[in-house]
Order: sequence, then C-alpha cells, then structure tokens
Amino acid sequence: MLEEHLGEYTRILRDACSTGRRLTREERAALRESGEKAAESGIGLRALVRAHLSAAQDARRGMPQAETAYLLGAVEIAVDAFAEGHERAQYLAVRQEEAVRREFIDDLLYGRSDLGRLAERAERFGLLLSHAHAVAVAQGDAPYDDGSSVPRHIEQTLFARFGDRRILLTTKDGRLICIAPADQAEVLSYFAKQAHAATDGGQVAVGRAHPGAGGVVHSYEEALNALDLAARMNLEGPVLHAADLLVYPVLGRDRQAMADLVGSVLGPLREARGGAQPLLDTLTAYFDSGCVAAEAARRLALSVRAMTYRLDRIHKLTGADPGDPVHRYTLQTAVIGARLLGWPEQEL
Repeated sequence: MLEEHLGEYTRILRDACSTGRRLTREERAALRESGEKAAESGIGLRALVRAHLSAAQDARRGMPQAETAYLLGAVEIAVDAFAEGHERAQYLAVRQEEAVRREFIDDLLYGRSDLGRLAERAERFGLLLSHAHAVAVAQGDAPYDDGSSVPRHIEQTLFARFGDRRILLTTKDGRLICIAPADQAEVLSYFAKQAHAATDGGQVAVGRAHPGAGGVVHSYEEALNALDLAARMNLEGPVLHAADLLVYPVLGRDRQAMADLVGSVLGPLREARGGAQPLLDTLTAYFDSGCVAAEAARRLALSVRAMTYRLDRIHKLTGADPGDPVHRYTLQTAVIGARLLGWPEQEL
C-alpha cells in the first residue's frame, strides 16, 4: 500500500541524479500531489518518510558512483515536497472538520435544522440528544474562540478528570460553553470552577436541564439570560444558576406594573439630599444582608448609626418601614424592580 503512494519518486531521483539537476517544478508538484493522496488514505507521515528513504537506498545501489553525490540533495527536495502535500491535506481536513463542528454547534444552540438529523449529527460529537442536558456559559473580560489557550486548557482539565462522559466544550460569541448530561451535574460544577479561574474571575451561568435537542437550546438561553440579568442587577456571584433566578423574569414580565410599583414606592426617595441612589443602595445592602443593619453598614462602609439614620429617612420619605415584615416585601420587590429597570438612572 505504501509503494503506490511513492508514484514516480524513484524515477525522478534517477533522472535528477543522472544529470545533477534540481527537481523541476512539475516533479515537485507531482510529489506534493502524492503526499496529499497518501494523507487522504490515512497513512502516517513517518511511515511514508521511511518508505521514501528505503526507496532511495534501493535506487542508490543501481547508480554509478558519480551520480550518488547528487542523491542526498534530490531526496531532501523530494521528501520535503511530499511532506508539504501531506501536511496540506491534513490541514485542510482539520479545517473541514472544524467547519462541520461549528455548523453543528450553531444549529444546536440556535435550534436550527431538522431535529432528527441534528440528533444523528450530535452522536458524532459525543452527545445523545434523547437524554436531558444542561448548559453552562462562562464569560470573561476577553472574547474566546476554539483556538484560544483558555478553552484548550479547560478542555484538557475536564477530560483528564472525567474522561469520555459525553461532554461537549465549545465557544460561541466569545463565551465558553459546556454541554453535559443532566445526571452529571458535577461536570458543570467543575467546569464553572475552572472557567471562573481561567477567565480571571469571569462569571458562569448554568441553565436548567431539559430533554431533547430543544432542551439544549432552552438551557443555553436560560444561561445567557442569567448572565444578562446579572449585568443589569449587579449580581456578583461567580456562578449563577438559572433555577435560583426564576423570580426575576416573573417580576419583570409586566414592565408597566413594575414601573408603577417602583415609581409609587421608591419615587419619594428622589427628594432626599443626594437623590435616590444612596438610599436605594442602602435598601439593597440591607436586604442582601438578610435585614441585618450592622452587616449592611459594613458592606456600605458606614457606621451602624449612619445606617439606622438612613433606614429612618427611607421610612419617613416612603411611609414604608424596612423593619416591618409587611412593608419589607413591598420595598424589596420595588428595589428588585428598580434594579431590573435601571432606575433611577433610567426614567420609568
């Protein structure tokens, strides 16, 4: 099988050595073509180089002594041309495989293509779309693509720990994406940890598990929405779970109703010296700290006395007492609405 890919190699060597000439352009092109065909046949370059050297030794035995002086130079040029063709074919094959993989990922994450056909293609990349899957999405300060060092490092780390677990790691729109079966939550947890570290403190969102090919799209969109929500709400946690954030889309679904709530409950805070923002930050810290004034004061770098004064001021302006359980729910819902709507920077 190796011999058939040597083509006219032996003849070319003898012709070149007989006159001491260099290989012609046509001869080098023929050798490159032979290298491409050998690569397409799946024959490794090392085996082919050995075959070329062996053929050169056989040719040398029948050469006049004067011609052998040109043999080494001819072999060097011939093998180089052959290897160039082999490498070019390998490069084109890799690029074609990358294009096929990218097309599949785009179809998978956008919900395009026939679902039956998509499921068939998924098996080639290690996914069984008949099972439920969850998607984790990580983003950092810099955009990433499949050729970047960060995705390669995370992929190596994941597969070193979990082996072949039908995991798909890829990139999309500059973000890192990991798709894993629903019953392997530890994979996404480990991915989140590694991605957070590798992206220098980037944020990771994990969608809920859903069945079927459409489930991957659903989980992916949940993760993206969680990242968008984190940006609007200033949620600073390293890992966000879409299941823990379901209340926010519900609250934001009726924008007009939420705007009315924010305006009526928090609108009076605009009358405070310095505007509404400092008091809104006070409420945010107070609720985020479990309504513990001392902890909220620490988060805002205030004294407890100053914190208490601000809470009293909020009570007087709005008529709602943050310490009263009945008023607290209304205030906290309004604060969430303000963060969702970008108030007071954005007009309602």
